[in-house]
Amino acid sequence: MQCFFVNIKCELGRAYEVAAAIADAEIASEVHSTSGDWDLIAKCYVEDGVDIGHFVNEKIHAISGIRDTYTILTFRAF
Repeated sequence: MQCFFVNIKCELGRAYEVAAAIADAEIASEVHSTSGDWDLIAKCYVEDGVDIGHFVNEKIHAISGIRDTYTILTFRAF
C-alpha cells in the first residue's frame, strides 16, 4: 500500500461539506480540519502500482467545493 496526504483548500464556507463528502465516499482513511493555508488534510492509501495522480484527479478533484490541492507523497513510516 502507498500512503499519501492531500492538503485541500475549499471554497469559502464549504470545508465541512467537503470533509463529509470525502468521508462518505470512503476516499481517505482520515480527514482532518487544519489551520493555516489549507482547510483540510486527507490521509489516503492506494494499492501499490496505482497512479496517485490519477487517484487524486478522479476521486478528490471530483468533489464539489474543492478549490485547490497539494499532494504529499510518503516513503516510510516510523
